[in-house]
Amino acid sequence: MLEKIWRLIASTKIQLFIVGLFHDRFLVASAGIFFDKDDKVLLFEHKFRNGSRWGIPSGYINSKEHPKEALEREVAEESGLIVSVDRRFKIRTDRESARLEILYVGEFIGGEFKKSNEVTAAKLFKTDQLPKISNDIKHFIYKAYELRSVSNLSG
Repeated sequence: MLEKIWRLIASTKIQLFIVGLFHDRFLVASAGIFFDKDDKVLLFEHKFRNGSRWGIPSGYINSKEHPKEALEREVAEESGLIVSVDRRFKIRTDRESARLEILYVGEFIGGEFKKSNEVTAAKLFKTDQLPKISNDIKHFIYKAYELRSVSNLSG
């Protein structure tokens, strides 16, 4: 009986709405580990982060937007900087905030930093001179740097 009713609902939007009533919802974000030509990593000082305010660039994905496009857009909007999102690196969940995050590795291209409502500073750091950042992000930066060296992610 339910199967017949379900098939009668022709609209995918209505089907998704109904499914959404019975399942948890997640925010989906893109984040990036961007290296420059000297293997320094781009970090942002985020205005609204708890604990250490330094971290990798990230942002939420809009409806019908590809995660790579979302990340490049977010970096430009929040800082005025230009990056190239090149390879998917990891997908992770934040169980405390119902957030799914797609991590990418890419290149820092350049631009002039412009302070925004969300980001107060941007800086390139050597991987052995990182500011205080969360241990998981530090681990991902080291892993991305290692993979970059091994698989020539830098070009």
